[in-house]
Amino acid sequence: MFLVIRVRGTTGVIQKIADTLDMLRLNRINHAVLVEENPSYKGMLQKGKDYITWGEITPEFLAKMIAKRGKIVGGKAVTDEYVAENSDYANIEELANAVINSEVKLADLDIKPVFRLHPPRKGYEDIRLSINEGGSLGYRGEEIEDLAAKML
Repeated sequence: MFLVIRVRGTTGVIQKIADTLDMLRLNRINHAVLVEENPSYKGMLQKGKDYITWGEITPEFLAKMIAKRGKIVGGKAVTDEYVAENSDYANIEELANAVINSEVKLADLDIKPVFRLHPPRKGYEDIRLSINEGGSLGYRGEEIEDLAAKML
């Protein structure tokens, strides 16, 4: 499971790339989504690599993210009580494990698929360069959690 974060805005985006970002539900800066690791999503990530960053996420960090930034349709926060009442899982940690293992999707529990994050504390590295060149864009691997932690 990948966590994908939009780093750059909408000005001057080529239409095909803008459409790809819309399909990923990344409409604004600092929005994050979870996507499965399969060839079609990998192609979409490659197409939008100049506007997004992504990497693998652990169940522990996903649980933290759902608890802090997860919203139910209607705008209320996700709680352990809500998860226990509306699913087969006892708490947010069990739900996060199931989501990482692709057993359930957040939308099945009426949890919004987009996480609206703050801008990162201390800022992005550089929004025009790839991670290999010292910037913020492209594939990060496990380091995506460091960036996302600064944005919670």
